[in-house]
Amino acid sequence: MVSSSGSPRVDAESDFMRARRHQVLSGLAARLRNDSEDVVQSMSFDEVVEALGRRAEHYVGTKVIPLDAIVGSVDKVRDFDRRFRPTSRTSRQRWERLARASRTGEVIPPIDVYQIGEYYFVRDGHHRVSVARSLGLDLIEARVTAIETFLAPVGIGARADLELKFWRRLMLQRVPFTGEARAAVAVDTPSDYGVIAETVEAWATRRMHAEKAYMDKQTMAQRWYAEEFKPVIDMIEDAGVRGDDERPAEAYLRVACERYRLIREHEWNTEVMDAVKKGKRKR
Repeated sequence: MVSSSGSPRVDAESDFMRARRHQVLSGLAARLRNDSEDVVQSMSFDEVVEALGRRAEHYVGTKVIPLDAIVGSVDKVRDFDRRFRPTSRTSRQRWERLARASRTGEVIPPIDVYQIGEYYFVRDGHHRVSVARSLGLDLIEARVTAIETFLAPVGIGARADLELKFWRRLMLQRVPFTGEARAAVAVDTPSDYGVIAETVEAWATRRMHAEKAYMDKQTMAQRWYAEEFKPVIDMIEDAGVRGDDERPAEAYLRVACERYRLIREHEWNTEVMDAVKKGKRKR
């Protein structure tokens, strides 16, 4: 519970100093844990949208939103940390003025936010969010504009997650997997998505040349998954060459690269898998 001295001015000054102290201590603790900066820094709306891909937006209206769901900012990512504590004394007077107004019951106008899934990003009202959190509030009134994205806005707890999302989005735009295939073709190394896209496109090029027929992107994605990926994963499992913690798509890429290095072929059969398993070149 936030204490009160009976003087809104004194309390507002105390509120600011407490928020700054907590921000500094949080930063020191993060460094001692060797946490990366993006774990404590406010997330950038532009970076999230670039990673997920913007499809459309629409105004939702004014509603009450949870303060804990506000994770980032449009243009002040370095002015406040992830919990919207001020990172400097630059705007102390403005902050304390809002804190006094909140403590004396003045009407505080709604903030403006973008909503991406369950996350909110502040367009206007950073100090209002900061003060509200400092005073221990759980909810805040906001004018909300929802953003629809190409990728589902999940698993973006830190800025480091965005690189993986960015590369996955690029892959899916080149190779539009759907349903089971979309879920199965997943990796943990961002650049591997680029390798997958190139691998699928190369496979489709060989098929089109052999069949003398054009294949659109949707057909390419469906056929590669059904005719190449799934059968090869079955062979990898049968041969026992998939690592314990290795995702199917990661196993496919590793074995496919090893196959070509050893035997310079694009075909799959028992002899090929035996060569890969033994690590020997095919004679």
